[in-house]
Amino acid sequence: MEKVLFLAHTQDDGTLPGIALEALAAAVEMTAKLPGSSLVVGLVGKDVSQAAEAIGSCGAGGFLAVTGEQFAVSRYGSDCAATAALIGQSGATMVVAPATSRFSRSLPGATQRLGGRIETHVSGLEVVDGVIRVQRWYYRQRMVATQTRVQRPWVLVIDGGVFAPWAGAAAAATVENVAVSLDAAVVRTTVIGVQSPSADAQTIRPGADLLFVAGAGWTKKQADGQFHVKDAADLILGFLQNAKASLGSSKSLVDQSSEGESVLPFMSHLNQVGQTGSTPRHPKGLATCCHGEEPHAVGWRFINERRAINLDAGCGWAQGKADVLYVADAFQVMKKVNELLG
Repeated sequence: MEKVLFLAHTQDDGTLPGIALEALAAAVEMTAKLPGSSLVVGLVGKDVSQAAEAIGSCGAGGFLAVTGEQFAVSRYGSDCAATAALIGQSGATMVVAPATSRFSRSLPGATQRLGGRIETHVSGLEVVDGVIRVQRWYYRQRMVATQTRVQRPWVLVIDGGVFAPWAGAAAAATVENVAVSLDAAVVRTTVIGVQSPSADAQTIRPGADLLFVAGAGWTKKQADGQFHVKDAADLILGFLQNAKASLGSSKSLVDQSSEGESVLPFMSHLNQVGQTGSTPRHPKGLATCCHGEEPHAVGWRFINERRAINLDAGCGWAQGKADVLYVADAFQVMKKVNELLG
């Protein structure tokens, strides 16, 4: 019999992030499949009343919270103390949490304090004959492992895009506050503000419905024998702004900056997908001017619907990893798409 704790933190507006609702769905599903198990919710934030009410009908037997001004912002010391207190107070043997930057940084420390074990980047979860099994990818997402543990508490940090978000009705929830005292050493880090790009300048949007992948072909000579890097930048940024898509890049494109070649001014290694880059999860993906196959196979793995634009109908990348291939000039296609979106 397991006692499952769902952990989440609030956003600036007091609501839960979307990825937290996905983790909640995992916790609810796991609890339902474990005979005799129970579910408890643990929340961290300045004021969690709105978040607790939003998930009040999730079936949890209780709601615990660590609240206050000191827990409104992401800070390793206070987050670690808060999550450790919630796990200890709940008596949880299994802990399910979303893979937000805040929890990905603090939960390993909290687990260590409690003598438990933690799995980050969990990409699959199932219960077979009362045994909990999780999936994780290794070796740059090229190998998948299914594993279980006997140590408790066992903390599972769920990646986004693995589970459909929990979608229950709001309901009243009685929240029990858990007192956590913080000494000066814990709160010596002070958050004085947040700096973020404007919506128009932002190119990485994890919650976007579409991932737009740009390849090195955008910066090569085009049909007229000339380079059109500025035109490429305008087309790509225009599409990102109009479609509110997230931008991904092939390794060959971001590497050009170190090779002295023309580059897209807004592109960095943070946009790289595949190989040593990220493995984003979006409902749809559109790859443009990409060549080859292996550099993109890993980062493209978790995109549900994959399409590509390429002049080469026999391109190994397009044929091997795209569900739909448009044999056309990406410059012309994206120009027309921007006109339609505009």
